[in-house]
Amino acid sequence: MSFSHSEPPFPSAGTAPRRAPCFVDDILAALREAERDDGDPTHNGRALFGLCAVPEDSPRSVLSELAEEIRRNQAEGVEVLHPAAVLMSEEEEQETITITFDLPQSPVLKLKPVLLLVFESPLTAGELGVAFSSQSLQPTIQSACISEGTQYILLTAKPSEGDVEQKWTISVEPKSPDMKQNLKDVFIGGKPGSSVRMAPLLLFSAGKGTDARQTNGSSSASALPQTSFLCELRRFLDAVLPQDHPRPPLIRLDSLRSLPPLTLGPASSEILLAGIINSSAPTIFSFDSWGARFPVCFGRLALSPALLEELGQKLEESKMQMMELVKEKRVPQRAAEKLERLKELGAFQRMEAAADGESQYCAFLLLKALQTVAHTYTMQRRLRATRADSSSPPRAYICGLRSLTVSFENLFLSPKNADINNCQGSCAFPLTSGNNHAVLLNSHIEGGHAGERAPCCVPVAYDPMHVIDWNNEGSVLSLKQDMIATECGCR
Repeated sequence: MSFSHSEPPFPSAGTAPRRAPCFVDDILAALREAERDDGDPTHNGRALFGLCAVPEDSPRSVLSELAEEIRRNQAEGVEVLHPAAVLMSEEEEQETITITFDLPQSPVLKLKPVLLLVFESPLTAGELGVAFSSQSLQPTIQSACISEGTQYILLTAKPSEGDVEQKWTISVEPKSPDMKQNLKDVFIGGKPGSSVRMAPLLLFSAGKGTDARQTNGSSSASALPQTSFLCELRRFLDAVLPQDHPRPPLIRLDSLRSLPPLTLGPASSEILLAGIINSSAPTIFSFDSWGARFPVCFGRLALSPALLEELGQKLEESKMQMMELVKEKRVPQRAAEKLERLKELGAFQRMEAAADGESQYCAFLLLKALQTVAHTYTMQRRLRATRADSSSPPRAYICGLRSLTVSFENLFLSPKNADINNCQGSCAFPLTSGNNHAVLLNSHIEGGHAGERAPCCVPVAYDPMHVIDWNNEGSVLSLKQDMIATECGCR
């Protein structure tokens, strides 16, 4: 008796998975960052790729080769092939799970492929030693050590002798017989009817020589450089912003009122763009509408020399603020490395009159991202100061800002959360943050008129929030007014 899971994580040969467009780019970034400068995997890299402690038991050399190729040639050094369909099955009498997948016809199969098993998210499973065996692998038996944090497994496969379609079958077996249920939990959710939690991907080192780019299901990860910039921008924000995890319910961004949207392009109003460039309001980047396809049009701007110079000045100021946060150890050191990576991908070092439209666009997005980071940590500093003031009598519980984090209903937002703040505390006499109405109201109540509403601690000033969204025609910016409470008063 067996059960199988045949819903393919990839709709058809050559189509991007549902997590596109950053699915492959995120994998290449993980490979690039998995090793230290001496070529040895980092502790996190070892866990992330399921490497075992014993060198001969793990594909360390494969990881090193891929990481070196990506660092040397950026994404241009790697070709990617998506299997057409995936089937997973398990025989009750055996301790194994079988993975079968079809490969489309492709010349890159003549190269030595690396099979990457990709899980939807890092695993939370305990220690699990796993053996993979197949005539399609080379060597035919390979091992992985799955632990908490593992998201990828690297296996080396045999080159194909032709361009024909192929069907690969791989047996997966726990090294310890009593770990079969753990194996089922990891790969197929543990019971019949569960969704497949793993998707295979084949990587080929294009540096080995091939004319097979963009052929029949094979794609170069470097085909869309601006997409790589946007994916790196998302990873940058995820790495440097505080990661709070508020409870549901989640909030839909499209349920919030906003001013008429601005299409970001060469014809965008310079007056509006100047206002946005000079605004310190945070920005949310919504990648969800990319869907299963990349944007049809790359973003471009055509700024006047004066506004371009202003953009460059603001960008330099924001970079210096970012480096101060790194120096203060308020954000991780890797933030500086990711910032350099963004500068490389955006093809700009400084904004000059000769900067092309795509570089201007990337610089604009980077500025809004850096302003978002600066705004977040500035508000954190203000909130800490408010808490320090309210912790010592006689100002205990006085009306002031408090943190309030909300989460948005969108898997492809960055940042996914926003600290919109709230106001809490006492509005008792003597008022320090009340207007004349609140002062008179308080005096009236203290005079014996207890039936009136007492002054309440409420927001009296707000910051807006920008939202940049992408569709098949380009990118759109909208302004959500009165989003973030910045000042409190008794009203």
